[in-house]
Amino acid sequence: MDRLKILADGAKYDVSCSSSGSSRSNSGGVGSAASCGICHSWTSDGRCVSLLKILMTNRCIYDCAYCVNRRSNDVQRVALSPAEVAELTIGFYRRNYIEGLFLSTGVVRSADYTMELLIQAVRTLREQYRFNGYIHLKLVPGADPLLVQQAGLWADRVSVNLELPTRESLQLLAPDKSRDSVVGPMRQVSSLITANRAERKQSRKVARFAPAGQSTQLIVGATGESDRQIVTLSEQLYQRLELKRVYYSAFIPTVADTRLPARPEAPLRREHRLYQADWLLRYYGFAAHELLDEASPNLDSELDPKTGWALRHLELFPLEINRAGYEELLRVPGIGVRSAQRIIRARRQGHLGTDDLASLGVVMKRARYFVTARGRYAGDAGLDSNGLRSRLLDRPLQKRPVQLSLALEQPVRDETASLITGEL
Repeated sequence: MDRLKILADGAKYDVSCSSSGSSRSNSGGVGSAASCGICHSWTSDGRCVSLLKILMTNRCIYDCAYCVNRRSNDVQRVALSPAEVAELTIGFYRRNYIEGLFLSTGVVRSADYTMELLIQAVRTLREQYRFNGYIHLKLVPGADPLLVQQAGLWADRVSVNLELPTRESLQLLAPDKSRDSVVGPMRQVSSLITANRAERKQSRKVARFAPAGQSTQLIVGATGESDRQIVTLSEQLYQRLELKRVYYSAFIPTVADTRLPARPEAPLRREHRLYQADWLLRYYGFAAHELLDEASPNLDSELDPKTGWALRHLELFPLEINRAGYEELLRVPGIGVRSAQRIIRARRQGHLGTDDLASLGVVMKRARYFVTARGRYAGDAGLDSNGLRSRLLDRPLQKRPVQLSLALEQPVRDETASLITGEL
């Protein structure tokens, strides 16, 4: 139990643990990897703690400045054998504690040796216990390509953490890793997934390779990169390597190190804004250069990225709700994917008025300043950027002394739902 406590605690800083996207078949075994069969829970700071999320060992030969498990940090070191990981997982599953496994590790001896241990644990689960539940397996940077290929055949999702946005930052804080050792496996997995899809079109008997795709994680705030650099990198990862998700983890200074900049803990608000920008890249058709540029390299901490974009492009508004296309509707603050789809469907029955929009899921508090319906403008102010910003922030236009509040790190009232769904 003590080892489990230490290894689970050591894994909590890795946020890339979602379990969607897999549909592994169950032929006489136990478990299900269907997305609807996986339960998630969330900690008070918004981090996902679903699945059995654990390290195989917190021993590590690397000395990454940001990592609590680095070799120079004075913490108790423990390890589980591959057989113990498999037995622990199936035991928890049979008690209905978990639906799947998220397995990561420190690096012991070498990248290849560590990767072999991880594969052995997962293979034992699949073959000996006939476990068909969801498994997310971490790839060890620098591991042999053959081991990377084996890992993808046993796991539903694989990932290798990019950790820091630039090569220079990685060299500064993680000198034992190289950019190529991290990106190389990502490129290999992307190629293998593409090849596997083609092979399965020829024969469904071909084993699936990483059916839930791959993901990665970026630490935000440990180094000085701007949001523009981070969002642009994420866009490239989605477009070139077809990643399923890029996760953002606000830097938590758990250990002291002279290599780390003297900066406070990265605010969770910044992490949240990056997730919103990421959502716009993946589902709303935005490009990174539309959200951030040289003049505005960082996301607005007070307004969500889509509202900020709309205020910079007021020449496109107001938009007539009865004539706008689907892609145009998605760019209106307060209109999400589902409400845009509902508007398109509802328009087939007749023209919509402003009173109809709220019932279709539109957040009128934001949308009313950017749309007309039957030619009627629902906003109570003209299209002036400063004026609209004050109204959207629910602040008086004129500046006056205000009391500083520690609640700056808390979400504003109408963002509570988007914290959970990510929808804008």
